[in-house]
Amino acid sequence: MTSEEIDIAFKNAVKSINDHEKPFPADFLLRLYAYYKRATNSNDLPSSSNPLISAFKTNALFQTKNLEPDEAKILYIEAVTHYFLYRK
Repeated sequence: MTSEEIDIAFKNAVKSINDHEKPFPADFLLRLYAYYKRATNSNDLPSSSNPLISAFKTNALFQTKNLEPDEAKILYIEAVTHYFLYRK
């Protein structure tokens, strides 16, 4: 896939997640969160009123720290595709 194709597929995957109305498993959301942050080069630190949630988000980001943006986009796309194929 070219970078442009990855970007289009990534945007479609994000839209499918945002449009979905049922709740997602917490571990799935944490993976998506970390992939999204890496894919978009967002360097904001996790913030939450709940310190435990912030810790989980920080850990998820730490686990993806060596990913390049395109790698993170591909992993995001794959995770979303897998979820909608097998968990519905």
